[in-house]
Amino acid sequence: MALVYRLEKLNFNGPLDLLLKLLEKNKVDIYDIPIAEITAQYMEYVRNLEEEDLDIVSDFLVMAATLLSIKARMLLPREVDQETGEEIDPRTELVERLLEYKEFRYISEELCKLEDQAAGYLYGKERIPAEVQDYKAPVDLEELLQGVSFQDLKRVFLEVLARKEEKVDRVRSDFGVIKRERISLSARIGSVLNYTRKHRNFSFRQMLGQAEGRMEVVVTFLALLELMKMGKVQVCQKDTFSDIEVHATKETDTEDLDLRDLEDV
Repeated sequence: MALVYRLEKLNFNGPLDLLLKLLEKNKVDIYDIPIAEITAQYMEYVRNLEEEDLDIVSDFLVMAATLLSIKARMLLPREVDQETGEEIDPRTELVERLLEYKEFRYISEELCKLEDQAAGYLYGKERIPAEVQDYKAPVDLEELLQGVSFQDLKRVFLEVLARKEEKVDRVRSDFGVIKRERISLSARIGSVLNYTRKHRNFSFRQMLGQAEGRMEVVVTFLALLELMKMGKVQVCQKDTFSDIEVHATKETDTEDLDLRDLEDV
């Protein structure tokens, strides 16, 4: 006895939409499509298709040919992937297309809902305070660091550390007990800022050379970076391998320092 398939007279947005409807109606797993059953139902719908637009009809016919090709390949021995050694499922490409279409269909439905809800929203004019609109950054970081790269700062920093290492007495350095010394970053920022106010223009290497101990060198380096970010100092390098010069800015003599978020080292 031949099986009879009855499909509802629904409008589908193409063959993929029809396939998804068939999968939902038969309650089958999209990753394990019963290709023979779905193909039979799809072909029944195509035979009853009353569409006059040849472009739309051709899309359904192409999908019908694809389903028949997959059905035929399912009857043959599976191909094997040369790289993984696993069998290739003829339905894989179709499943990927269905998942992609299902995702875009869901997104389009959500956008339609938002469009319907948009009529219920009222928007007022922007109310931005004048002081906010007129705000300008105190310093342009790109202009401040123009010509200075991270590698330049790193190279100078390593040179200073190397000179400190050369001054260490390898014999006497093993004597005694080494204790961890906590250094206040905020206090060090204040020291570097006072040094900048006093000298105005000085060598970055010269300032780091006055630090005692590796930890103080590190904290001094961090303090200078914080001052650069605040716009209190500027740095420049005339040549590629020349020393980096530190210069005071107009903001150097102001007292507005916000160091609440800084942590000691």
